[in-house]
Amino acid sequence: MQDAEGIFLGASHQGKKRTIEREYIRLAYANRHGLVTGATGTGKTVTLQVLAEAFSAAGVPVFCADIKGDLSGIAKAGALNDRIRARAKEVGLKKLEPQANPVIFWDIFGESGHPVRATISEMGPLLLSRLMNLTAAQEGVLNIAFRAADDEKLLLLDLKDLQAMLGYVGEHASELSTRYGNVSKASVGTIQRELLVLQGQGGDKFFGEPALELSDLMRTARDGRGFINVLAADKLMNNPRLYSTFLLWLMSELFERLPEVGDPDKPKLVFFFDEAHLLFDSAPKALIERIEQVVRLIRSKGVGVYFISQNPLDVPETVLAQLGNRIQHALRAYTPKEVAAVKAAAATFRANPAFNTQKAIMDLATGEALVSTLQEKGVPSVVQRTIIRPPHSQIGPLAATERKQIMAKSPVAGHYDTMLDRESAYEMLQRGAAAKAAQDKAKTRDEGGLWGDVLGTSGKKGRGRQSVAEAALKSATRSAANAIGRSIARSGTNIVRGILGNLFGGGKK
Repeated sequence: MQDAEGIFLGASHQGKKRTIEREYIRLAYANRHGLVTGATGTGKTVTLQVLAEAFSAAGVPVFCADIKGDLSGIAKAGALNDRIRARAKEVGLKKLEPQANPVIFWDIFGESGHPVRATISEMGPLLLSRLMNLTAAQEGVLNIAFRAADDEKLLLLDLKDLQAMLGYVGEHASELSTRYGNVSKASVGTIQRELLVLQGQGGDKFFGEPALELSDLMRTARDGRGFINVLAADKLMNNPRLYSTFLLWLMSELFERLPEVGDPDKPKLVFFFDEAHLLFDSAPKALIERIEQVVRLIRSKGVGVYFISQNPLDVPETVLAQLGNRIQHALRAYTPKEVAAVKAAAATFRANPAFNTQKAIMDLATGEALVSTLQEKGVPSVVQRTIIRPPHSQIGPLAATERKQIMAKSPVAGHYDTMLDRESAYEMLQRGAAAKAAQDKAKTRDEGGLWGDVLGTSGKKGRGRQSVAEAALKSATRSAANAIGRSIARSGTNIVRGILGNLFGGGKK
């Protein structure tokens, strides 16, 4: 757990006498970020569990994703067995007390946790473009839709708001093009189709209100321990782009909204980003630069970000350089590419003359790791081959009934469960369209005037079928009008003839 030295990770056996030396992450440097890497099955999830409950014990709230569903056991006290007792003794723990941790379960789909939502406006066009894999031209049109919504004071809260706004942009493409730049109707159509796909993947449940309040992620329990926020991600991983975009949005929101605190004695929040490679796969340069900026500056907001992935090379070098605390589990190397990856991973550590780092990475047993953390003045420690300590909580998933019991007692129970649908862009545009239709109908009717009413031409558009009486009346009216017209024409002809006769001497007596 956590003690005066910081976050207790495990122990290394040093020298010929195999002296037990404890390895820590110092709380004062825990906001300098970190990296946990290793092949599948080497112990990354248990390491994440150890870190999360240790930060919680130190009074630091934690946010982490449960990719496989087996991290939920962190909410329940563990059961001691011979294997766990042996591991505790191996790392110098004289007594291991099973203990549950304060946990809040979250789920974008609202099934295995409290619903977590964001509004379309909060997500913004850059992240939405990544989420829908839009081209540069399509992203430009989406930016215009957001700008037009701002100028017209239209709230973009959920997917139907954005769909309605895109419909408005498509209908007024010529007008908007002169104000904001070229609006391609083809691009509008493509974005609308992508929105339908996103909706089918659960986006309609994620986008909306009430939106997640960051203060609910930064709660502490009555006993002073930080709450561990666990995002159910086993189903979410079926849409990895939504998963990575959501976590990036959350990280960006923390960066934008939290105040500057400099270098605190301990973090205000620790954020674990599991399956980190999904964040960077096929990411455009602008997005990579944004991630680098957030990672570099968010530590001054008191937030520590820990990426979890299979290989350090999954993280771009510009971001990797910001990660000071590193835990490397075993990597297997059977191909030239894998050997190169191990060599690159070994090069990221400060070498220990007691062993070959590259060889050690391939020889590590499950539950072992190479550890290097920031020491005084932020200098990385010499890498140590470390046995990770066992957690105090249950290793493995909770039963569904146990999860529901914890959710019922959650401090946010009932707050996010019902989606709100207040007036926003969709409703305002619908009302505007209805008002315009009524205005157009009235205008058409007025343009007919008196004769339009008499002849039945007023407001032709949208009229239903006329009755027999109406048809007869209109026929009689037309006949009378025609007769009057013929009579006037004959009289006019006689008058003209008389005038012409007088002029040319035709009016003889």
